[in-house]
Amino acid sequence: MRITRLPSRWYLAALTAAAAAMITPLLTAPEAAGAPASVSPPPAHAGFDYQIGAAYTPPAGVRVVTRDHEASPAAGLYNICYVNAFQVQPGAEGQWDSDLLLRDGSGKVVYDDGWGEALLDLRTADKRQRVATKVGGWIDGCANKGFQGVEPDNYDSYTRSKGLLSVGAAKSYMTLLAARSHARGLAIAQKNTAELAGSRAQIGLDFAVAEECGAYSECGDYTAAFGSNVIVIEYTKKGLSKACAGWGGQLSIVRRDVDVSPAGSSGYVRQTC
Repeated sequence: MRITRLPSRWYLAALTAAAAAMITPLLTAPEAAGAPASVSPPPAHAGFDYQIGAAYTPPAGVRVVTRDHEASPAAGLYNICYVNAFQVQPGAEGQWDSDLLLRDGSGKVVYDDGWGEALLDLRTADKRQRVATKVGGWIDGCANKGFQGVEPDNYDSYTRSKGLLSVGAAKSYMTLLAARSHARGLAIAQKNTAELAGSRAQIGLDFAVAEECGAYSECGDYTAAFGSNVIVIEYTKKGLSKACAGWGGQLSIVRRDVDVSPAGSSGYVRQTC
């Protein structure tokens, strides 16, 4: 989650979904690129709501909603399933094997200081596979619940890794997640990380979720790679104004409060173009 952070083929198409899901953990980058025909991104320029803080009844006009993987999808809408795929939720370090937490030269766990989240260690193929297997279980859960898409967060964690994680490792790991998602019939989003949008086809990404691309003048970077299949979340009036002025007729755009509070709570903010 950004919120103003300092700052093909599909060669398994002939297999059944169940067989593909079993094979997915072994896929390599070239094998994962390209979504099967059964996978569809969310409708472009549709009413959108971002509900990763808590689920609530979507406002009128909403056709697409993102909810946490522990929540249930909203009936009758296109549902995107949020997973924190590159970092660990605060306080959840004990749910991971100790060696999968990224550590610096002194053995200390490396954290995203903005959110108090430990970074996952993706430096070797073996570790990427082990992390992908665990996160893949969450992706399977998303599919089982009826979500149509998945949003793996913190693709850009390498920028907060003190130089320990590489762009290549992030892309290789994301490719594993794309393969797992496609095997389960889910479209997969690129979350933020505008500098890697040009790799979307190589990795197998289907749409983008961009936080504050209006505020940071990055929306064009995403549309260059994904066309109109871009969802924009802004957190300020100025950011919303910029996003709407440039892209309001093409993209799904919403302003939410930083805590993505549920409707009816004191901090709740939701505005559209």
